Amino acid sequence: MGQRFGCPENSRKLELSPNPSMRKEEDGEESREQAVKRGGKQLRALHGVADLNNGAIGLYNMGLSCCLNSLLQVFFMNTHFTVILRRIRVPIGHAEQKKSVPYQMLLLLEQMQRSKQRAVYPQELAHCLTVHNLKLFVQYDAAQLFLSLWNLIKNQITDWELADRLTRLYTIRVQEYLICEKCSFETTRESNMLTLPLPMFNSSSQRLKTLEDSLHCFFQPEQLTDNNMCLCEQCERKTSCLQGMRLTCLPQTLTLHLKRFYFKKSTWTQKISYSLPFSQSLDFNQILTQEQCHPDAKEKADWQYDLFAVVAHSGLASCGHYCAYIRSLTDCRWYCFNDSSVCQVSWDDVKSTYGNSRFHWGETAYLLVYMRKNPQ
Repeated sequence: MGQRFGCPENSRKLELSPNPSMRKEEDGEESREQAVKRGGKQLRALHGVADLNNGAIGLYNMGLSCCLNSLLQVFFMNTHFTVILRRIRVPIGHAEQKKSVPYQMLLLLEQMQRSKQRAVYPQELAHCLTVHNLKLFVQYDAAQLFLSLWNLIKNQITDWELADRLTRLYTIRVQEYLICEKCSFETTRESNMLTLPLPMFNSSSQRLKTLEDSLHCFFQPEQLTDNNMCLCEQCERKTSCLQGMRLTCLPQTLTLHLKRFYFKKSTWTQKISYSLPFSQSLDFNQILTQEQCHPDAKEKADWQYDLFAVVAHSGLASCGHYCAYIRSLTDCRWYCFNDSSVCQVSWDDVKSTYGNSRFHWGETAYLLVYMRKNPQ
């Protein structure tokens, strides 16, 4: 999305001072491998992008890269993710290192940790992503870019145990089902999801009023009738069916995608800007019914979450800007990462991303990232 300098307007935000250097610069040059080893020792003692009591580091916009910058900050501020990133195996050979997304992310994280500047240029990672067809000067959808970036990271982690940890950290498990309304015969299939794509309207095209309403609506079964009837194996003919999902397992880091963009007249994408409030805490045991959860779900007692990050979009669907509001896991304060600018913000500032139908250019939450209250 397009470049916008500074923090969003009409906001009570405190500018942070630049992050002090993690070390004195050494004379001469050092190899990339030496830098990684040195940085790794520093990183193991750190949490997130930076010690936010001293200052946080932004990322310069390198050409419509605000979407990428926002997602990178959400990844880097997640200590559960950075623990995995710090343990990856360094690829052998310069060419392989240049193409490795997790390795380039590790180098960028180390660069941010030791920078004396208010922001750094993510040019090496950006170049690496272009090799994998994620180019600059392209307007990306944050939900799609998050999926592409996560898949690149997971597929390029050569340690299967770390890849499995990354999968468990982010993956939502659901059970898809189809129930014949005539004989009650049920077929099921287990599926994995990286985000829950939540609707803004219910099946009757009525606006949903809260995030909890949207979650409940997502897990409501859909009735398939007339031309949408399905073949029942037991009845041996097409019958009316109920189709839906049951929640099986929730990850440590839960990503919710508010479907604010939709196609109108096939080619024109329009943004839904009306308000959809979201709370700082979610308890899925209170939101979902027994029918909407798998009966064998063993972790329901831990299905309580706190809001960790909001990736917000301002502007229209065809021309806009992304920034990220993130709650530090070290000092529990909220910060706005807006490309090269990093500001401390209040919960009222975060709530300003609820949306407002009267301001189509206004800032609206697009991705909501929740963190489990009791990590396993």
